[in-house]
Amino acid sequence: MRRRSVLLAAGTTLTATLATPFSRAFAAAPAVPVLDHRVERVYDGQSYTDLSAKIAKVRGLPSGTILATFSTTSRNPAMTLVSASDRTKPATDVTVCVSAGRLQFSVRDNGVVKQNHLTRTMYDDGTFHTVAITVTGSGTTFYADGRPVLTTGQSNFFGSVSPLTALNIARNLDSEHPGGESFYTGTIKRVAVYNRALSMQEVAAESVRVDLADLGTISSILNSGTPAVWLTTGDSITHGALWTNGWRSYSEHFQERVRWELGRPKNSDFVIDTGVSGSTTNDLVAKFTERVSAFGPKVVSIMLGTNDVATASTGPGVYRANLRKLVANVRALPGGAVPLLQSPNPVDVDRWPDHAALADYVQIMREVAAELNVVLIDHHAHWLATNGGTVPLGLLGDGLHPDQRGHLLLAKKMIRDLRVFDPASRVCALTIP
Repeated sequence: MRRRSVLLAAGTTLTATLATPFSRAFAAAPAVPVLDHRVERVYDGQSYTDLSAKIAKVRGLPSGTILATFSTTSRNPAMTLVSASDRTKPATDVTVCVSAGRLQFSVRDNGVVKQNHLTRTMYDDGTFHTVAITVTGSGTTFYADGRPVLTTGQSNFFGSVSPLTALNIARNLDSEHPGGESFYTGTIKRVAVYNRALSMQEVAAESVRVDLADLGTISSILNSGTPAVWLTTGDSITHGALWTNGWRSYSEHFQERVRWELGRPKNSDFVIDTGVSGSTTNDLVAKFTERVSAFGPKVVSIMLGTNDVATASTGPGVYRANLRKLVANVRALPGGAVPLLQSPNPVDVDRWPDHAALADYVQIMREVAAELNVVLIDHHAHWLATNGGTVPLGLLGDGLHPDQRGHLLLAKKMIRDLRVFDPASRVCALTIP
């Protein structure tokens, strides 16, 4: 039976909030692959599966789909999921790889690169993902977990390469590497090739999990060369006021990760922080135009609740209604925008007794996110889970506001959940003594 992701009840882990089940009800007759190898094998960086006897099934295809389901156990510069190649020539192949966590699709013919694209989003987190590469006469689309995440105008496929002689899972093979190269480490459950481009619905039906549409859109924005405006808004925590002690706030760490570390052309993106100390959801609803829509954002992150819980005019019912209104307002922005909810961190209720119900407000945010299919980054659950279920007081400047270490933890959680976490980056590797 094919594995499916399930949207769990509110209050569970973030993974559940980023994926949603995808019904088969829409599907017509299922697509039939010309090659379907159910691998179910763990590869150790030296092992591989040779399917060269089946190379005729894919050789010469002018368009179609390559699909693979995998999980990684290491991060290497290039790890082959599947490769069709000419073993008698150098650099003559069609390959799908996981390269330093990124998805890569390349087509080369005797050293001439006809297509080579990588995502910026990463999939080496040790969980199972399904990638599909579809190629038509109008271009190539990368799908990850049922959602399109990268589109290019190039249309090269198996038929773009001189006659192929080898077909391998977990390694690439050519005349310069007769024993193979770019071996894979981790599990590959399945590799399939179709002689036509699958639709998004068909890719989703073949995926082990299906991401929320909004997460797919955020991934597309991260992988796009078109500049985008990212907006973070909230209260003093997002504002980064005072308690960061001169260090960057979580929004500023995220800005460095996107605008510098992801390279050009993402340095033409803008990350704008309109958090205002003391804000509640009432304030943001009232000032949505000046704090959000005025900047034309493509992604709007909202972290609010810490002040709402201690404000009589924003009781639970009002807080819920305000979150729903804010999500609707973001989606209604000209050109469309993606809402992103981030739960506030837990606080020391001994020092802040008027915040004792904060967990209830976080639960409301989880429920709204689930009801409206919004991506939720659940810092509240994450902080407790990483500290044995108790509030990590050492990350709070005054028992409520995160200090510089707390902001770094917020940033790393945001970066990881949006799938751009790279342990080799300065932001992701940063520690604060």
